[in-house]
Amino acid sequence: MIRKVSLATARAMAIHSQWLNRQHVLTSKADALQVIEQLGYVQIDTLSVVERAHHHILWNRMPSYNVRWLNELLQERQLFEYWGHAASYLPMKDYRFSLPRKREYLKGRTHWFEQDKSIKRKVLSRIKREGPLQSKDFETPDDGRSNWYNWKPAKRALEQLFMEGRLMVTQRQGFQKVYDLTENVLPSGVITAMPSKSLFAEHLVQAAITAHGIITEKEMYYQRGALDQYIKRAVKKLLKEGVLVELKLEGHEQTKFYGLSSIEPESVDQSIVQSVHILSPFDNLLIQRRRLQRLFDFDYTIECYLPEHKRIYGYFTLPLLYGDRFIARLDPKADRQDRVFYVRNLFFEDDLIADDAMMNALGKQLRQFATFNGCDTIVLEKCNQKKLRQQLRIMIRQQSGLTN
Repeated sequence: MIRKVSLATARAMAIHSQWLNRQHVLTSKADALQVIEQLGYVQIDTLSVVERAHHHILWNRMPSYNVRWLNELLQERQLFEYWGHAASYLPMKDYRFSLPRKREYLKGRTHWFEQDKSIKRKVLSRIKREGPLQSKDFETPDDGRSNWYNWKPAKRALEQLFMEGRLMVTQRQGFQKVYDLTENVLPSGVITAMPSKSLFAEHLVQAAITAHGIITEKEMYYQRGALDQYIKRAVKKLLKEGVLVELKLEGHEQTKFYGLSSIEPESVDQSIVQSVHILSPFDNLLIQRRRLQRLFDFDYTIECYLPEHKRIYGYFTLPLLYGDRFIARLDPKADRQDRVFYVRNLFFEDDLIADDAMMNALGKQLRQFATFNGCDTIVLEKCNQKKLRQQLRIMIRQQSGLTN
């Protein structure tokens, strides 16, 4: 039986599955692990205009999140680093599903740069002798060039060995990886048998639907490679077993959608809390842009990779979700040294009708986000709607602890 689903229900299913509805009481490091297990992965990012994406994503789902927890979970072997959608933290229970990609690298696939087998052997030998090492523990070439585009040979070797699965990240010091032999990092009891393509595809299907609530076959994208036919088989198998159910989405009747049979779409329809979420550009809810536009009618592009003259909203704009609708884009800058959070620009959607409840929720969330970024003061510089700018300034001023 195919169930019909409205767009409003589909949005609720997506938000519910992403644990963004704030009905979960999540306060501990163990809860942070549960969030990652629910999402399947959390993307690691180096940009620090505001708090880095991997922390930002977790904070949105648990406001009491502590940035130390990720590295502690890594050291406790509850998580491991590898390639998910991109560089990611992944649940250790899913370790075996990283093996197909590692096998590709062991067979000769290169990670960004050509391999130097001699350097790889030397790097591996040093770690065997000396224990965990960072890139900085290896010498820099005489020319002194060691930026991202011209990595020193040892760093290239470390990353290649990491992608092959011969090294793992045992912890991070600051934001720098500490590498060790895989056999020294993997906890006992972790399954290390290579999954069959059928099992791998089934894992991908279930992980995608668990994280997103409602999804098309093409959106079951993570680590797919040449698994298309196996994904199709996995979907059919899980439908037959009653794990999945086919859904027909309002306005998109020609496309097949799937959800978990254990979740009644109507049961989440009224569960969306009318609060604001300031989302990372790399948040799991946003990462598939076509899906975002289809479900939420929100066209979003992160502009930090564009030349400055082509940017419309700013270098690192953050989408703002209110309830089940995207209402604005925030161009921020956290000055942690002076403890000032700058709202350099705030772009409300053109057709937005804002009421006091929405603006109060936005002011409250800005205050909390500023605090999360180590800032005491909010400076609201520009806004595309003067009336809303003034209203927001008042809301911020009225809220305790921060000034405008």
